[in-house]
Amino acid sequence: MRYRAEVFVTLKPVVNDPAGLTIRGGLHALGFDSVTEVRAGKYLVLTLDEPDATEARARLDAMAKQLLANAVIEDYRIELEPVGEPVVAGDASA
Repeated sequence: MRYRAEVFVTLKPVVNDPAGLTIRGGLHALGFDSVTEVRAGKYLVLTLDEPDATEARARLDAMAKQLLANAVIEDYRIELEPVGEPVVAGDASA
């Protein structure tokens, strides 16, 4: 089965966010004074072929722990949805 995953990586609340502070300052300079806080992060979209959603989520969790997020300073959240069967090369029904 093919799955589409969205991985949201954000700094932990106790970690300073200089990028967020810079963005907030820029928004204030543009007149958006109602913005009180900005937290910057990473948004990743992955497509993967796994036998089922449980295995897909386990693989994504391993990817996040090993590469996508720094566990010391970042949290991550995974959203997963099936997107249909993979297309096989030479398959006339595709």
